[in-house]
Amino acid sequence: MTTAVPPLAVTMGEPAGIGGDITLAAYAAQAAGRLPPLPPFFVLDDAARLRALAQRLGLAVTVAEIAAPEDAAAVFPGALPVLPQPLAAAVEPGRPDPANAAAVLAAIERAVDLTRAGRAGGVVTNPINKAVLKAAGFRHPGHTEFLAELAGGVTPVMMLACPQLRVVPVTIHLSLRDAVASLRQETIVELGRLTAAGLRDSFAIARPRLAVAALNPHGGEGGVMGREEIDIIAPAVAQLQADGIDAFGPAPTDTLFHPAARARFDAALCMTHDHALIPLKTIDFAGGVNVTLGLPFVRTSPDHGTAFDIAGTGAADCTSLIAALRMAADMAEARRRSTAP
Repeated sequence: MTTAVPPLAVTMGEPAGIGGDITLAAYAAQAAGRLPPLPPFFVLDDAARLRALAQRLGLAVTVAEIAAPEDAAAVFPGALPVLPQPLAAAVEPGRPDPANAAAVLAAIERAVDLTRAGRAGGVVTNPINKAVLKAAGFRHPGHTEFLAELAGGVTPVMMLACPQLRVVPVTIHLSLRDAVASLRQETIVELGRLTAAGLRDSFAIARPRLAVAALNPHGGEGGVMGREEIDIIAPAVAQLQADGIDAFGPAPTDTLFHPAARARFDAALCMTHDHALIPLKTIDFAGGVNVTLGLPFVRTSPDHGTAFDIAGTGAADCTSLIAALRMAADMAEARRRSTAP
């Protein structure tokens, strides 16, 4: 790990969820030597809340307020650095309060601002609860769209990643009927271009290989089971190839994700949400990471939700957050190297 990359900025997420639990657990595990050292990070949160939560969880974590991100690296070896983000209401695990929505969003905005200013190495977001935020006036479908707006209205790419697989859903939070109806050649091409660029810039893959998955069983069987492969997906693959991108498809999804097939590509573009997430979560349910490509800064997140039912109990698994921290640090270093003179 190079010191040229500043510490990562970790957001609080929904304070009544498991974001604080997994942040404290991850820090405690590395502080106790139960896993290799994590990349330095600081948390935008309420320090008193985290101290009380650590006591509730029985975790021996020293929580230290810092005045600026630049203080985090020196504090991190001996304590968890916290850049204060005040909360409007007291937090009870498992019981979200819309009064704290403004603080949740402010933590994200500050993390982005600090990263874009070069004062943080990247943004690692703890899970939010969209229903709670919407009740407070939040108008975005989720983190990804909010981050895209903060970045100036760029086109974001949601990629889910683990060591064995990277997948990009072309359509995301839509019903299957609506996903099929909304599938467009130009969308596949745009996401393919952005994915290839992201793999080059943030993962140091000089010539990314993209698999473009089919939509229908057996790739449509030449149109017998649907014409999306013929009319939409194959032309998109041809355009990506014409752009100089190493892409192939449409590839039937039922034969795309076994080990020998995965060795042929660096990321797979999948036409629907579940086509992408089922194989990834089957391969590595606990260690998957949500990555947003297409942003002018690094962003990763654990690939799970707020888990209100286990918040504050110590049952939350911090594996995905640990993976998100390590991946963010690696991406930040890759970006630093790619732009170094």
